[in-house]
Amino acid sequence: MKNTKLFLFFVTAAGLLLSCGKNYTPKELGYFRIDLPEKKYLAVDSVYPYTFEIPVYAVLRPDPYHPDSYNSNIVFPKFNGTIHLSYFNVTDNIEELIEDNRKMVYKHTIKADAINEQYYKDTLNSVYGVLYEIKGNAASSVQFYVTDSSKHFLRGALYFNNVPNKDSIAPVSRFVEEDVDHLIKTLSWK
Repeated sequence: MKNTKLFLFFVTAAGLLLSCGKNYTPKELGYFRIDLPEKKYLAVDSVYPYTFEIPVYAVLRPDPYHPDSYNSNIVFPKFNGTIHLSYFNVTDNIEELIEDNRKMVYKHTIKADAINEQYYKDTLNSVYGVLYEIKGNAASSVQFYVTDSSKHFLRGALYFNNVPNKDSIAPVSRFVEEDVDHLIKTLSWK
């Protein structure tokens, strides 16, 4: 019995000494692979004074906090994100609405690395606006507004329901930004 214990001790010690000869390198932190769906769109026609196309993997819902308004949310269940849409009637206050929107976008400069602006002008459908791409660890990575300059003003902001991390959110954010671009290009007023 004593010889068996001594033998097991030496085998274990030898195994530990031999196994410690290689340098261990820990794996780098990584992110889960995200399978992005194929781009397909549906036309949305509702009680709202605007219409546009949304992706088939998103759902348009009324704003639960303002049920009597024309505000709505485009929910992306697979990505845990939402585009919050706020609608305003224009009554000689277009400059104020644009400035309020600009202020809301530029509140993200504390965390943003950069804010890129892309302008839209569709004279045929009277859709004019700006898409803001907010780079960095900001709470919202994409915001926009569109207007006809006389009656309608629609503001949108994309938020994900998790901690902002530009490295992990970037692929999905870029993917959804293409959907926002499509939304703006297919938007028309009623």
